[in-house]
Amino acid sequence: MRIIETAKFVLIILVMITAACDGARVEPEGPVVRTLTDDLGRSVKLPLRVARIVSLAPSVTEMIFAAGAGDRLVGVTTYCNYPEAAKAIEKVGDTQTPNIERIIALKPDVVFVSTASQLEAFMQTLEQQNIAVYVTDPKGIDGLAENLSTFGRLFGTETTADRLAGELKQRATAVNEQVKARLRPKVFVQISNEPLFTIGKEAFVTALVERAGGESVSREVPTAFPKLSKETASAMSPEVIILSDSEDNREPNEVFRNSPALKNGRVYRINADIISRPGPRLVDALEQIAGFLHQ
Repeated sequence: MRIIETAKFVLIILVMITAACDGARVEPEGPVVRTLTDDLGRSVKLPLRVARIVSLAPSVTEMIFAAGAGDRLVGVTTYCNYPEAAKAIEKVGDTQTPNIERIIALKPDVVFVSTASQLEAFMQTLEQQNIAVYVTDPKGIDGLAENLSTFGRLFGTETTADRLAGELKQRATAVNEQVKARLRPKVFVQISNEPLFTIGKEAFVTALVERAGGESVSREVPTAFPKLSKETASAMSPEVIILSDSEDNREPNEVFRNSPALKNGRVYRINADIISRPGPRLVDALEQIAGFLHQ
């Protein structure tokens, strides 16, 4: 009888142990990847935590740092010079001809590209190596703020990214309020002196000038950065000339020597990087241009 009771006791203990083990059993983990939609509408599969990033555009590099994930960049282009920390990151070539072998060797979780400067051919090559390619193509300052928030969700840095996105919107709105009742001077943005390049209908800088309270005299010229004949440029007769500052673009083209801009001393220089990169510093460019136009 005692043997039977002992057996029952042991059986009860075994059942309790089994139940306890069942309760402590580790449930299967959730998905290790997520599917996001990039700015081209492409479905992109990314790890839940993106730890290794390659950026193939200076503007994207600036956005990643601004979103609070600069320490995860393992490769950038030779043109990525801002912020200062970007200069120390391994270079993988320029924007148009990146070194694909070097990128693959860095084992990134994702490669960020810009539709303004990247080619479909190498995107396909990277995807064949199971390296995700995410295309970012923000539209204007509002699009920049939205992309910044998207980056925050992507990297898990929402607090940092959303705070900066809000600040950018507030600064842009403040400029809008300051200039909305002002006269809109005619503006020529000179990208290079010889040959003479400017901003056209498809350039984001054209919208930036308009938002800063000016009227781009080349706003209806096709393409983003058209080359102009001297006859065409002379007829534009700008009241303000803004130079994208570089070694070979420090003075207005000679065709403008009789323009109202030169006669009235309204020629200004702006850092070429902040006016050419659709990144967080574009709001700096907006504020500076508004200051030039409405002193």
